[in-house]
Amino acid sequence: MRNERIGDYLVNQGLISDEQLQKVLQAQRESNGAKKFGDVVVELGFMTEINFTKALAGKLRVQYVDLDNIDINTDAVQKVPEALARKHTVIAIAVTGKRLTVATNDPVNFIVLEDIKVSTGMDTVPVLATTTAINKAIGKCYSMQNVDSVLDSVNAMAGNQMSAEEEESKDRVESAPIVKLATTIVENSFRADATDIHIEPFDKYTRIRIRVNGDLVELMSISSAVQSALATRFKLISGMNIAEKRIPQDGRFTQVVDGCTLDVRVSSLPMVHGEKIVIRILSTGQIALRKITDLGMSDYNYQLFESMLRVPHGVILVTGPTGSGKTTTLYAALGEIAKPHVNVVTVEDPVEKSIDGINQCQVNQKAGMTFAAALRSILRQDPDIVMIGEMRDTETADIGIRAAITGHLVLSTLHTNDAASTVVRLVDMGVAPYMVATSLIGVIAQRLIKRLCPSCKQPRMSTEEENDLMGIPESIEICDPVGCVNCNNTGYKGRTAIHEIIHCTAKVSAIIAAGGGKEEIEKAARANGTKLLRDNASALVQAGETSIDELVRTTFTV
Repeated sequence: MRNERIGDYLVNQGLISDEQLQKVLQAQRESNGAKKFGDVVVELGFMTEINFTKALAGKLRVQYVDLDNIDINTDAVQKVPEALARKHTVIAIAVTGKRLTVATNDPVNFIVLEDIKVSTGMDTVPVLATTTAINKAIGKCYSMQNVDSVLDSVNAMAGNQMSAEEEESKDRVESAPIVKLATTIVENSFRADATDIHIEPFDKYTRIRIRVNGDLVELMSISSAVQSALATRFKLISGMNIAEKRIPQDGRFTQVVDGCTLDVRVSSLPMVHGEKIVIRILSTGQIALRKITDLGMSDYNYQLFESMLRVPHGVILVTGPTGSGKTTTLYAALGEIAKPHVNVVTVEDPVEKSIDGINQCQVNQKAGMTFAAALRSILRQDPDIVMIGEMRDTETADIGIRAAITGHLVLSTLHTNDAASTVVRLVDMGVAPYMVATSLIGVIAQRLIKRLCPSCKQPRMSTEEENDLMGIPESIEICDPVGCVNCNNTGYKGRTAIHEIIHCTAKVSAIIAAGGGKEEIEKAARANGTKLLRDNASALVQAGETSIDELVRTTFTV
């Protein structure tokens, strides 16, 4: 049993089928042994990395640890040098007397364990963790030690008064402390699951904030003397003109953090005390596409959405404010319907995630490659499914609707507050009501809502006013945010989406064709079984998943 191969073990445990095992072995042979069995299983989508690692732990009889949810001992981390940790993909997590507990992705590699034993002079006890979790922990634990030293050297640099020529010189910009600071800011923001970084210049200091779970949190403050060099560093690597400081500019660059390539968008805007830099962090295609089942939809909404995707031609619209996860939903839908026998073409600004097997087209306004121009060409490319990043103007909306009428499935996004007002907005943009009525399959409105931290949420009974907000007759137990170490004292950990889905049934289509208003469409949709955003948020509050404050923040209307 001890010598049983991992593939046979997984089949015997019922975790993969015999057919899947043969596919994995075939793929491994094609890579000439360059890829490990576990990497191939995860790559082909037969198992998640966590599930495979747990199965491996069971086979090797080694303890599995979830590094994201345990407290890592900083004294233990410091015993293993960073270079050694990165070389072998290991991290020390606990120390007991002369024994060092080390998380590794290969617990049977005795050379690695011997290496650490020689380096630390301690007995090593291996535990198993996923490669992704180890890389993330290495980045997080060692970088926190580096931040203080980087800031010290930056402040020391700021203390040395420099002449005007020196200040502007490229050598100064390339000086190590600034380069390190710029890299550290992006790395720490990514590890904190931030979506944006704001570098804001003021008279006496420069504040750096990051957006986590939709809220801005302060990351650090630095001397205002460093602001100019830091702004120039970001402009330099993102391909902007560093001599031009009077007009807004845009750029982009890529950075590898913990083995994951980030696509980073940079925007600079002149302010009173210098240039404000805002950086948007996008993970590239290396992070797997979400499946529709992972979007946080209720079972009821999931069934509605799935039935919409089965319709062969028409328009499906996803709406919501900026940063509400519309593109993630569209990509998940594409992943579901993009089969080898269909031609899928997208037109986006910008292409946020490269997807294998899908033709993606980037908008370029300067070259005259607008959404409308790209769409016209795409329709001559014999597409089955077309995804339009955003219906920004009448022309794009009109071509999209006409494409749906001529037998294509069109997916797109719009910026509206709820599902019903999307229809009114299309008509308002100049698309004829009868065309909207005949082509529209359905509309999904969505918002991102913060989840309460499971470690510190506090239950209590709801008040009458809160019962009215949730639309329930009597008081029930709901939870409030508190704040603890696990959630950085915010009371919330992670986000989920709430959805409002309107199916364009014959009745709804008749109202649209007759030029009906938002209230009429909403009333017909509710009679049809649509659950509004407020209903979905209310269900989450009642389940203890989110707070009443979040319900008000995401769905309150006057």
